[in-house]
Amino acid sequence: MKILLSNDDGYQAPGIVALHAALREIPGVDVDVVAPEHNNSAKSNALTLHSPLYVHQAANGFRYVNGTPADCVHIALTGLLGYRPDLVVSGINNGANMGDDTIYSGTVGAAMEGYLFGVPAIAFSQVDKGWGEIEAAARKAREMVEQMHAQHLVGEVPWLLNVNIPNLPFDQLRPVRVCRLGRRHAAERVIEQESPRGERMYWIGGAGPAKDDSEGTDFHATALGHVALTPLKVDLTDHEGLAYWSDTAGRLAQPSAEAAGAI
Repeated sequence: MKILLSNDDGYQAPGIVALHAALREIPGVDVDVVAPEHNNSAKSNALTLHSPLYVHQAANGFRYVNGTPADCVHIALTGLLGYRPDLVVSGINNGANMGDDTIYSGTVGAAMEGYLFGVPAIAFSQVDKGWGEIEAAARKAREMVEQMHAQHLVGEVPWLLNVNIPNLPFDQLRPVRVCRLGRRHAAERVIEQESPRGERMYWIGGAGPAKDDSEGTDFHATALGHVALTPLKVDLTDHEGLAYWSDTAGRLAQPSAEAAGAI
């Protein structure tokens, strides 16, 4: 099995280093790393379209790109690798990607780019920042990938999975629980500061607390020590709203009584 590994924290981040070492322990697996040169958190699926991308190789064999996580996977799959990987893996991210986080996440964005090209993909994140118990998280990720491969789940049919792993010792991690995304409250207030030159500047506020952390969500599962696995899809269509908006659009197309009288 051939794996393309990327992330959004950068090619030198402890998460990708630990995950690369763990995945290489799977018999018969080859792992190629193509990751951002610098931290690209919250870049989602952004692509670089108005400036060139450069690829360099580090001493450990990792290739790094002056672009986004999606850039890395995109160029890897469209020419850099020279082959089609069996699986795209992204992570391990420094912090959770649960609920609304998945919309902004560069970690999920890298995995999603693989999925858009028809390759099965999985994004791994640790729930808490700081890389605590990163080796345990990498071991759990390797175990999951190995089991998926053994059960022939890595094949021609693409899928996209989002996995969040609590920062716990390996033997304290509870079993994988398949769950839906929760929801967060709106982000915290923007942070206003003054630069040394007296200019007003702003920092995006922190992520809001959980709004929906009820049973069945990724927030709930990880709070109990479970590894949370959420299948994702790209279709943003509001299927439940199709009928309503079809009817509404029909009425919007008709002139109002006032407008009709003016004709």
